[in-house]
Amino acid sequence: MKIIERDNAIIQYTRDGNGETTLLFVHGSYIDHTYWMAQIDHFTSHYTVVTFDLPGHGASGKERESWTVEGFALDVITVVKELALQNVILIGHSLAADINLMAATMAPELFIGFIAIDYYKNAGFPLAEEEQVNEIRKNLRLDFAATNEQYARMALLTPQTPPDITDSVVKAYRNAYAPMGIPTMEQIFDIYTVEKKLLPLLNFKLYLINVDYLPTQEEPLKTYAKRGYSLAHMKGTSHFPMIEHPQKLNTLLESFIAEIEGKV
Repeated sequence: MKIIERDNAIIQYTRDGNGETTLLFVHGSYIDHTYWMAQIDHFTSHYTVVTFDLPGHGASGKERESWTVEGFALDVITVVKELALQNVILIGHSLAADINLMAATMAPELFIGFIAIDYYKNAGFPLAEEEQVNEIRKNLRLDFAATNEQYARMALLTPQTPPDITDSVVKAYRNAYAPMGIPTMEQIFDIYTVEKKLLPLLNFKLYLINVDYLPTQEEPLKTYAKRGYSLAHMKGTSHFPMIEHPQKLNTLLESFIAEIEGKV
C-alpha cells in the first residue's frame, strides 16, 4: 500500500488499473479496504480502481486529536486531489455512503457519479428511538467491544450468515479503535439530519444496491433524492455483499457504472 497524509493521520491506499474512469471504493465502519478485494480484481482491467483505509481503520493512522464523520469526507476529497484522480465514481458501503455524500456535496466538481451499497434503507430517519440511543451511547463507553459485537450480530448479521463472514465482522467490530469509534458512533446517531439536508443537494442520480435481509423504504428516497434514484435489490443474509456475494454485486455495479458513464 502507498501513503498520503491528512490531519496528522497517514492514509494507506491502493491504486490499480489505468482506465479513464476511476472507481473509488470507500469502506464502512470498523472494517478496511480488504473487503473490496473481489471488486479490485474484477474491475482493474477496465478502470482505475482506488481503495484506502479510513484513518482509525486498517493500516491507516490513529493519531488524530478529533474524530468526525466530516473528517472522513475530507479524507475522501484529499485522496482524490492528491492522486489527481479523474472521472471519479464514488462507491460507498454503509456509513461510507454518508461520508461520500458529504464529499460529493463539498466538492461536486471532483465526481461524476455516486453509488451506495446497503444503505439509505430509511433515509433521513433516526436509527433508533432516543431512549435506545442513549443506552447504546452509555454501553459504548462501558464496554466498547461487547457493545459493537452486539450491534453487529443484531443489525448487520443474521443466523444464516456464513460463519466465516460472521467471525470476520465480529472480530473487526470488537477490535475497532475506540478513541475513533465512540465519537463517530455518537455522530452516526444524528446523521439522519445530515441526510435530510444533503441528499437533496446531491448533484447526481442516486444509485443503490441493497441486500434484502432488511427491507428498503423507498418513500424517503422519493422525497430526498431530487435527481432521482435507481435501486437494485440482491439476496443475502448480511450487510456485507462484497464478501458474501461478490460476483452478483460486481454484476450490479457494472450496470450502474455503465449507466453513469453514459454507455447505456
